[in-house]
Amino acid sequence: MACGKVVRDQWCYSLEELVEMDRNGEHNKRDEWVRNPPDLPSPWLQLWNIAKHTCVPSRANHKSLFKHLLSLVYHFFPILDSLRHYNASKFKNDLLAGLTLASLTIPQSMGYATMAELNPKYGLYTSIIPPIIFSLLTSSREIVIGPVSVDSVLLSTMIRKLKDPHQDSAAYTRLVFTATFFTGIFQVSFGLFRLGFLVDYFSHATIVGFLAGAAVIIGLQQMKGLLGIKNFTNKTDVISVTKAVWTSVRDQWNYSSLILGSSFLAFILITRFLGRRHKKIFWLSTFAPLLSVIVSCLIVFRINADHQDKVEVLGKIDGSSFNPSSLYQLNFDSKLIASLVKIGFIVAIISLTEAIAVGRSFAALRGYNLDPNKEMVSLGLINIVGSFTSCYVATGSFSRTAVNYSCGAETMVSNIVMALTVMFSLKHLKMWLRSTPTAVLASMILSALPGIIDVKKAMHIWKVDKIDFLACAAAFFGIVFFSVEIGLLTAVIISFAKIILISIQPGIAIVGRLPGTDEFCDAEQYPMAVKIPGVLIVRVKSACLCFANSNLVKERIVRRIINDGGVEDPTAQSTFKYVVLDMSSLMNIDTAGIASLEELHISLASNGLRLAIANPRWQVIHKLRIAKFVSKIGERVFLSVGEAVEACLTAKMAPMYP
Repeated sequence: MACGKVVRDQWCYSLEELVEMDRNGEHNKRDEWVRNPPDLPSPWLQLWNIAKHTCVPSRANHKSLFKHLLSLVYHFFPILDSLRHYNASKFKNDLLAGLTLASLTIPQSMGYATMAELNPKYGLYTSIIPPIIFSLLTSSREIVIGPVSVDSVLLSTMIRKLKDPHQDSAAYTRLVFTATFFTGIFQVSFGLFRLGFLVDYFSHATIVGFLAGAAVIIGLQQMKGLLGIKNFTNKTDVISVTKAVWTSVRDQWNYSSLILGSSFLAFILITRFLGRRHKKIFWLSTFAPLLSVIVSCLIVFRINADHQDKVEVLGKIDGSSFNPSSLYQLNFDSKLIASLVKIGFIVAIISLTEAIAVGRSFAALRGYNLDPNKEMVSLGLINIVGSFTSCYVATGSFSRTAVNYSCGAETMVSNIVMALTVMFSLKHLKMWLRSTPTAVLASMILSALPGIIDVKKAMHIWKVDKIDFLACAAAFFGIVFFSVEIGLLTAVIISFAKIILISIQPGIAIVGRLPGTDEFCDAEQYPMAVKIPGVLIVRVKSACLCFANSNLVKERIVRRIINDGGVEDPTAQSTFKYVVLDMSSLMNIDTAGIASLEELHISLASNGLRLAIANPRWQVIHKLRIAKFVSKIGERVFLSVGEAVEACLTAKMAPMYP
């Protein structure tokens, strides 16, 4: 609609002309609109438009070239837009939030790196470059980027099958960088071509079960550090880990590590409880991990000096103050490339799911919206660059983002402050960090696990949808008793089976008119709906009429004609003269669906019935027109069910006999 007129190809009518057409009952031209829509855009044009909408802001249509370029700059680097109104007060809030984040990030990053079977320095590297780059690219104001527990355990469980980190740690690290590179490639692709819907293939129920299962195996793996066990199994299933713990407890374990780790675990949990109960002292729980590291280092220094049974510490951290290049360490060996691509794909999906959920949650609290596709591109870019700068997979951390929000961060400058503080610590506090007990790092990771397991959500899923709960349980038990891949694959198969069953379910509904209105609706849902004598109105409820359901839909329509027409013999004359197919819910159709409609048309015509179509979607009418089905049914395609019924009742469709 433009300038008070309705325009459609060669048609151009004023609003007054449209009203007059309705008064005179002139529907012929309206029927032409639906029978002759514009051709669908080519696949290449659709792909170009998709990429353009992601990369170019829709509002960048300024007449001034300078304003146009400025709008593009603000689109690609949103932090510059937020800095236009920046002041000392906002910087103070960002500075305090950044320093607070650093106190939480430093011990967490080292712990997550050890969980990924990497040197702790790589966790610190991942908290420097990725947050700085992401701060420039994201439109979020709160999300904090860095290593997280779920991605760390995913990488370690899958890559250790390709290379043992204890036998060849350098080769293992190169594979981690390569998997991170592929993770970034997938994430950029998802965002650039607006394929964010792929993330939804890991349904909400699957993610709940996956996180719970991951929390269990993460917790079991931390028994090594908590008990001071030196030789531990590389497997992650609960049976293997339980056997390893039981064997180690009988033969070798360090009581000092257990006492130290358990004490600081209790300390962290108590401070977190107090912080939630009393908002004014929330900072206590935030600084608890860093305080645990400092105090435990002093305690371990005394224990290791006076006792033979020494507590295990991280040891040498030989990293530089700034991320070294790892570009030439990427491993594209043809024997490993397929496995690394698969790992990159799985980690990309899980990482995006967590980051987008975190970003959306806190954006809603601040009252603004995030573009998920743009965030995917940003995450992908930081992981690609991260793979070149000695980083492994980085994504949004819920716990650190919550701290950032609670500290009153105004912009992403808080991430930059955090990254610079981590860099300073890596340069000047390296000797202190190397003395961190592994038992304390294990206690910090264990303290975060209760927030990952969400029993209430699992119970809610059970009450609402039993098939969803089955996917949730499959993910949980598959990961706990077998492996991450088996758990995720089983849950995704169940979710896909549910989608397929719902989408191809041959649903039809008999439609009637609501008394006193022009609305047509499901007569079963609304028993007061009046059926039109001589006209059977059938709504196809499936989203796609395809090879999997087209014959069943056709058979149900024929059976309904027989039952509602009052005849027992399919060859007998029906009381109906017209059958109107309401295609408003049908989104697409394939060649098998078109063939079934042709068979239905022939079957109806042989019994003296005529077929009409109402409100077909663009893709549907486009294919029906190419297949010449529209001409086969005598151009009987209408804009709405009401117009189709009116054409039947006013005998505009003369009866057709074979």
